[in-house]
Amino acid sequence: MNKLYLKTGVAVAALCLFPNAALAQNDDIVVTATGTETPRSEIGQAISVIGTEQLEREQSATIGDILASVPGVAVARLGGVGTQSSVFIRGGSSSQTLVLIDGVRINDPSSPNAAFDFGALLTGNIDRVEVLRGPNSVIWGSQAIGGVVNVRNAVPSEGFAVNAMAEYGSYDTAQARANISGKSGIFSGSFGGGYYHTNGVSALSAGTERDGYENISLNGKLDIAFTDALSLDLRGYYNNGKVEFDDPFAFSPDTFPTTRNEQFIGYAGLKSSLLDDRLKQRISYSRTEIDRKGEEPGVAFSFNENRLKGKIDRFEYFASFDMIDAVSLVAGLEHERNSASSFFPAGGGAGPNVGKFEVTSGFGQLSVRPLPGLTVTGGVRHDDYSQHGGQTTIGANFAFTPNEGKTVFRGTIAEGFRAPTLTEAFMPGGNMALNPETSNSFDLGVEQSFLDGRIKLSATYFDIKSSDTIVYSFATNQSENVARTRSNGVEIELAIRPTDKLSINAQYSHVDATDRTPGFTFGNELARRPQDMGRFAIDWETPIGLSIGSTMILRGDSFDNSFNTSRLDGAVTTNLRAAYPVNDALEIFGRVENLFDTDYQVARGYNTLGRNAYIGIRAKY
Repeated sequence: MNKLYLKTGVAVAALCLFPNAALAQNDDIVVTATGTETPRSEIGQAISVIGTEQLEREQSATIGDILASVPGVAVARLGGVGTQSSVFIRGGSSSQTLVLIDGVRINDPSSPNAAFDFGALLTGNIDRVEVLRGPNSVIWGSQAIGGVVNVRNAVPSEGFAVNAMAEYGSYDTAQARANISGKSGIFSGSFGGGYYHTNGVSALSAGTERDGYENISLNGKLDIAFTDALSLDLRGYYNNGKVEFDDPFAFSPDTFPTTRNEQFIGYAGLKSSLLDDRLKQRISYSRTEIDRKGEEPGVAFSFNENRLKGKIDRFEYFASFDMIDAVSLVAGLEHERNSASSFFPAGGGAGPNVGKFEVTSGFGQLSVRPLPGLTVTGGVRHDDYSQHGGQTTIGANFAFTPNEGKTVFRGTIAEGFRAPTLTEAFMPGGNMALNPETSNSFDLGVEQSFLDGRIKLSATYFDIKSSDTIVYSFATNQSENVARTRSNGVEIELAIRPTDKLSINAQYSHVDATDRTPGFTFGNELARRPQDMGRFAIDWETPIGLSIGSTMILRGDSFDNSFNTSRLDGAVTTNLRAAYPVNDALEIFGRVENLFDTDYQVARGYNTLGRNAYIGIRAKY
């Protein structure tokens, strides 16, 4: 792609405007920063909030596509929907992103580096996504180095409500989902499910056969309020997907390996509120189970044949205490058991490789409001791992608004860490002597509102240094703490709403993520992290009720390997969308993605989707 055209497009987007949801309102309530509901104006960390309005407006099928609308976030998918998808926040690796569903960890302990595969996570009945950019290990512990993605499924409504949708489009893609919620007496609940199918495209660009994807998901929440001060919180989530892909090491690009991914989350928590709601506590237990089975029909002793299982059992006590009007404390104690097993018949193993470890943690974080509009927060955490000892983490941030939220200054200084995974420490090629990966970071930002909030501008500078990064060493044939990285840059967001019916929005990010490991790759750009990313969107509700919109996505050049010898050209893609309310309960919608059929790659040799279109219907009661 012509570099001048790309850079010019990025510069124009930077001076224009962006998606509403990524520029969170100052009075939003967020939970990812402190673990409990906290006003956005008191948070010093950079958080993007993607709500129901944006999810419905943009009509994206996957959470990965939605995350691409967040500044500083790059997404790399190896083929069509359902294939392996990695998310890089502020240049950090995908293994340095912690992923939560309804507050429960879902990173896979059986994968080599516990990175979460976003390919299996569809928008389904999800109604909110919070993305915290930068470390937050004080609250969340291991893996919260690059950032935290917290996905929330549909919550119970006050009255009886039904939401449903169905859609059909390109590549014989069909999806349907429904959710019901309501409240009766002491019970309130939300339950739903979804189905998705696509024939897809060939995962490898050199292939000709299509690699499809099929997914079934279920979600449920039930709250039982025994009294105004005591309640039981039950949550569940199930996801079962089957994805076809191509073996990049096979003699032919048209191969037929498949992987079935099954994920389950269960949560039970007892919540209490005391001292006129000043002291809130919960005791909870959660379980995450992940089961992956790979096979290649018709091929004997295929290296794609495998069975991997991961399990996380977590016990937690959490408390938030408003000690006085100007001082708040959050604290917690946690105990977690991780286990994983892997079995590769083609590898000659007589039985599965099994690994286990436990970790006991405690943390405390104090927020002080010494002056009107100023909140200063600091915390410390200690984790004691059965496999490699203890790890202490600290962090602090501030938020200051001198004019009741019209202007907000933010700043954060924090440490983050990622503990060695079971694969890195125990499995073949593992190293029991590994230390955790660690990071040190700071960021400074400012948000400014004009004309009663119709214009909002946000700018953030960040710098993150990671040490003891774990990589596999061919010299020692095991994982080693040898790599270092550094990432710094700026994130700019601007949203303008000239009228209640028109919004014009944009964002631009410059992320300079480089390898700082002494050796041949020192100073090179990290793979698949474009330095420049931008996004421009416009949405208008016409006088007849028809909503139309368009989004232009700009992705700069990047490299596909650590030696920076394989360049991936940047690209500009454009999406169109529309929705029309037939009545108060029924809406017809449709979209065209990659309108100009742009040919590009985000990973060398893997396809991206060409022009594709969809039409659907949405019902609410």
